[in-house]
Amino acid sequence: MSPNNDLKKLIDNLPFFLQDHLNQHPNKDKLIEIVIDLGRRPEARFISGPEYLSQKIISWQDIDYMTKRVSKFSNENRAGIERTLHRISCIRNRQFLINGLTCRVGRALFGTISVVRDLLESKKSILILGKPGVGKTTVIREIARVLADEMEKRVIIIDTSNEIAGDSDIPHSGIGRARRMQVAKTELQHQVMLEAVENHMPQVIIIDEIGTELEVLAARTIAEKGVQLVGTTHGNCLENLIKNPPLADLIGGIQYVTLSDDEAKRRGTQKSILERKAYPAFEIIIEINQQNLWTIHEDVKNSVDLFLRGNFTIGQIRQFSSAEKIKIKSKKFHNYQSSLLKTRTSLNDSFLSANNNWISVNKVKDKKSLKLKSRKLVIYPYSVSSNLLKEVLLKMGFKFILTNEIRKASLIIGLKKHLRQNFKLTSLAKQKNIPIYSLNQISFYQISKLIQFLCS
Repeated sequence: MSPNNDLKKLIDNLPFFLQDHLNQHPNKDKLIEIVIDLGRRPEARFISGPEYLSQKIISWQDIDYMTKRVSKFSNENRAGIERTLHRISCIRNRQFLINGLTCRVGRALFGTISVVRDLLESKKSILILGKPGVGKTTVIREIARVLADEMEKRVIIIDTSNEIAGDSDIPHSGIGRARRMQVAKTELQHQVMLEAVENHMPQVIIIDEIGTELEVLAARTIAEKGVQLVGTTHGNCLENLIKNPPLADLIGGIQYVTLSDDEAKRRGTQKSILERKAYPAFEIIIEINQQNLWTIHEDVKNSVDLFLRGNFTIGQIRQFSSAEKIKIKSKKFHNYQSSLLKTRTSLNDSFLSANNNWISVNKVKDKKSLKLKSRKLVIYPYSVSSNLLKEVLLKMGFKFILTNEIRKASLIIGLKKHLRQNFKLTSLAKQKNIPIYSLNQISFYQISKLIQFLCS
């Protein structure tokens, strides 16, 4: 089902004088929501900004016409349109009569999460932060489809307000093969989360808008059972989450700790400090700053610890456009305390030890590979998908050639367990002085990590 057909279904439920105007509007594909309030002119909100749709004032008859054409409003004052992703929210007066409607356009957009596909393949739990309307629900809907269809995971969506899979007993095709469990009342969401794990054996659970302490506790319980979580919550950045007591347990919780005199002196801090209580339920956090600009915290535990010490950690910024050009940059440290130097030194040490470990595992013998981006790579893939390798290298902007002749290769990339068994290949590579890089597992994440290391 294309986005245009879905939008037409929403427009067809509006009063006639609004249908004509919207059907002819040049920017209708960029429509975010339609606001209809009694005694006011109807308003459309586009990505570029709001504008009035008509000079006519909305009457009781206009509101009544639309409310009778959508599904029944729930206790949360939300309704939908059958087999679509649109959400209709109502405002009531003191007599509980509906005197205002907000019609939010729901679209299933494909390809929106290619910028974080490597994070999905890492099998870590992911929390998505962002203010209302920035597109969190659209992102997790696409994540559900990719995990279920392309990665063949058992995915269950906890669809409390029917925004992810639509207002129908049959889920919208935008979630792919993922299954969804509807929630009768918002206050029962945490029970349905636990029921999904106990009854349906999922590998991944997707939750939209985690907001209460019971839901946070349920998320922690699910994470401890080894199920991958993908969730969203309101908040602009990691700092908002740390300072929000009900939600802080998602990233390990915060507590006051009293240090001894010697320890406080060694750290150069006060005796009473804030520290993280436990291991985070979500290991990766994505902050949606804008629709095409995301900040990534790949190690939430480390990011929270550094923030509580008064330092901001290094965070990735991933930017992408409709032309599918993805840019990955890093935020640098901001100096807030004198302990910054120690923190940076320890991070550098750990980074060097990680690189040294990679070198010892992969037996790197040729330092020429550190300038890979400046020349064309000739790669001999061994037991690695050529299509996957092409996808990673193209997205990272490398010039490359895949070859079937070892003698022409400038490097070999292969699966570790298969390389160990092929003595002929390893001896020939040694003879021709061709470096071999081995991977423990074939995935987008592992290959991109290897390429990043070679260019560091």
